[in-house]
This record gives sequence, structure tokens and C-alpha cells, in this order.
Amino acid sequence: MARFTLFGGASDTSRRIAEADSVAVIGLGRFGTSLALELMAGGTEVLGIDADEEIVQSLNGVLTQVVRADSTKSEALQQLAVDEFDRVVVAIGSDITASILTCSVLLGMKVPGIWAKAVTEQHALILEQLGVHRVIRPEAEMGRRVAHLVRGAAQDYIEIDRGYAIVKSIPPARLHGIPLGKTGLRKEFGVTIAAFKKPGGEWHNADAETVLSEGDTILIVGPTRKAEGFAQLR
Repeated sequence: MARFTLFGGASDTSRRIAEADSVAVIGLGRFGTSLALELMAGGTEVLGIDADEEIVQSLNGVLTQVVRADSTKSEALQQLAVDEFDRVVVAIGSDITASILTCSVLLGMKVPGIWAKAVTEQHALILEQLGVHRVIRPEAEMGRRVAHLVRGAAQDYIEIDRGYAIVKSIPPARLHGIPLGKTGLRKEFGVTIAAFKKPGGEWHNADAETVLSEGDTILIVGPTRKAEGFAQLR
């Protein structure tokens, strides 16, 4: 049987967490810890698992429950009731073999939602071939996002899917003072303004009657190249 150490309660605690709005995070390096802390800040309960006792001790009392365990062993994860979680994130980055084996165990346990971090294209390919539900590459995704921000006039950029994005920018002067429904925006530029914010105000959904002014901020939705091109208009 795999050796593990519990902080914050026994497996009954894990089962209680699994029944709530909760996520299990396996691998508490920089990415896993950041993810776990953000989830906790948003009111989601987190079971954290890592093989490093020092890391586990440092997060004791910070996460809902934190555990030292070998995540490649199905008996360890079953004792922690990980199979009762709807969402599990495998954030292991330093040991590709452990990442792959952990994902294989979780798939065998039929966890309905498995997210896994990949550190290389080959790692990502293997995880996808295993059947991991969502493979993420934080460094690569952040690199693409920053590249779009650096080369354009966008204030922020979120890639919804390959070739489709939401871009935060300012409205070009040609749209000032005109209801959006009369601008021919979609026909001419192939994008949609989904939301807007007045200076110091809150975000609102945009519609055909929305009138934009200098100093406003907008969210442009559409094909990446078209959305970025529109954001560069002044």
C-alpha cells in the first residue's frame, strides 16, 4: 500500500470536500499552488496532493486539505476519495512519467473531468492520446497571449480557440457617437463588440443602441486577425 500523510483530516474529509464545490489539484509546484490558491480565493474547496512533504507542510492550513501521497498509485488516490471528485487537475510538471501515470490512474477511476498540464508538445500528445479531457500548456499559452499584446494595440487578449479571440481595446474614432447598429461593423470588419465600459464605470453588454465615446473600453469578439486588426484602428 502506498504511504501517505494527511494534514487537515482523514479520507472522510476528502469525501466531504468532493461533495462540495471542489477540485483536487495534484502537483503543488508554482503552477499547481497558484491554481489551488486562486480556487480557494474564489470559494472553491481544494484537496491538494504532492509527493514533497515540505511543500505539503507549507500549505497546511492554507488549502482545505493537503496531502503527501504518491499519485501514481491508485490505492492512494482511492483512499483520498479522489475518484469522487468531478474535477481533478494534474499539475505535475517536473516528472513527465509521474504525470502520465497519474492521468492513467485517474482515467481508470473514471474521473469525469481531468485537466492536465503538459510541459512539451510530446507530453501533450501523449496525454491527449490517453484521453485526458483538457490538456493545458500554461507557458506556451501565456507566450502566445503576450506575443499578441506586444505586437498590437490590444490592452488584453484571450484566445477562445485557435483563430478566435476576445480583445480588449478602445473604440476607434469612427465609432464615436454612433449607435453600433448603424455602423455596419460586422459586415465591414467581421467582428462584434460584445461589451463596453465607460471611464470609472462597470462593464455592460453592448447592443445595437449602444453609443461609444472617447475614453471607453470595449471587448471585441471575432476571428483573431480581424479582432486584432480592428483593435489597431484609431
